[in-house]
Amino acid sequence: MKRVEALKRFVILQLSFIGLIVHTAIYAYFWFEAYYPYLKTHGKANFFFRGHVLIILIYFVLLFFFASTYGVLKIGYLKPTDVFLSEFFALLFANVISYFQISLMANWVVKVRPIALTMLIQTAFSIVWVFVCNTFYYKAFPPRSILIIHGERPIDDIVAKFKSRREKYKISKSMNIAEGVEAVRKEITNGYGAVVLWDIPVADRNYLLKYCYSRAVRVYMMPKISDVLVKGADQLHLFDTPIYLTREYALKIEQRIAKRLIDLVCSLLLLVIASPVMLLTAIAIKVYDGGPVFYKQIRCTMGRREFYILKFRSMRVDAEKDGVARLAAKNDSRITPVGRFIRATRIDELPQLLNILRGDMSFIGPRPERPEIIDQYMEEMPEFAFRMKVKAGLAGYAQVYGKYNTTPYDKLKLDLTYIEQYSVWLDLKLMLLTLKILIKPESTEGVDSTQTTALKETK
Repeated sequence: MKRVEALKRFVILQLSFIGLIVHTAIYAYFWFEAYYPYLKTHGKANFFFRGHVLIILIYFVLLFFFASTYGVLKIGYLKPTDVFLSEFFALLFANVISYFQISLMANWVVKVRPIALTMLIQTAFSIVWVFVCNTFYYKAFPPRSILIIHGERPIDDIVAKFKSRREKYKISKSMNIAEGVEAVRKEITNGYGAVVLWDIPVADRNYLLKYCYSRAVRVYMMPKISDVLVKGADQLHLFDTPIYLTREYALKIEQRIAKRLIDLVCSLLLLVIASPVMLLTAIAIKVYDGGPVFYKQIRCTMGRREFYILKFRSMRVDAEKDGVARLAAKNDSRITPVGRFIRATRIDELPQLLNILRGDMSFIGPRPERPEIIDQYMEEMPEFAFRMKVKAGLAGYAQVYGKYNTTPYDKLKLDLTYIEQYSVWLDLKLMLLTLKILIKPESTEGVDSTQTTALKETK
């Protein structure tokens, strides 16, 4: 099993690097055929061989950086469409930066056509390469046999998630921990590719985790809230035994200052860039039904401080005339045609740039909730208060790695993961990844009528 996993990782890296090298070669062709002759003709550059190597190497490093950030190097792990989208955004950023680099060398804006052709050819190759790589990977490495060990709570949701990746996982058997730890331990010895420990008592989980570790069995484990909190702890060496420290505050003073500076600069810049789109959106909403352009609603940010969040109105004016707070449902009839488009493209969120500028929100952080919804969530999950240890955000960990209809408990764990592992680089990374989820339809799906949430009907 160890040899197979090592081979699998080696194959993934080889396929990924071949793709990056081909993309770099395409860029190099246009550099030699279009941009370098232009620079040389106009007396802006006259490179020796090492100069060309440096230009191409800089491009490869940029591409590798964005490929690592977006997950291009996860062939077989991510869905083919996710790998392609990751590669597309990696190429887009690498090419845009390279274009400005060449323009700086020319002391003027150079032609866009060569870099646009570079991007077009690279995108076409990417579509073919991702298909070829995934086809080869799934034929060479069959689905992993899975044993699910669960407790009393329903496992339909996690089973459905594993079954959505049939090419990667095969659920061979599921066992209730009530059958006994010894029975489960014996079952694990039957050669499964991995074991899933799903919501079982901590004592049983710890025993089985150590047992699987001792036998080199891969384990997928559902973390509890306490696990997420400990994950972000600092390890101290005050004594002759390891000690984990969880701090009473979420962000250090220098982190808060850096985060606020990023918010101010980016919100001002994006307000200028997005102003034409915002103006057209406002006109479309007004023309459709004559109602108000903006939708204001009380939400809560750090310390549960209340503020008015701004959005472009996407629902009918009388969507909540009964005064009951409801999450948007899948195919919600309250959403207008204009609203459906701006929700799918996330244009409805743009006015929140003003909230960020005012200091009510940050670019990255847990999404702000209504006070009444917070109260309902906390009846089921008292730990929901933990996510208000930082300022609310336009987007966050739960939006990047979850969906709109991810269960509240799972969103809470994602938000706490962000808080406990916070860094300025994590904020920048999530800002880059947010661009990717804007064009993924599943990230804006409403809550299904059969999905369990913490919300209760208000009578």
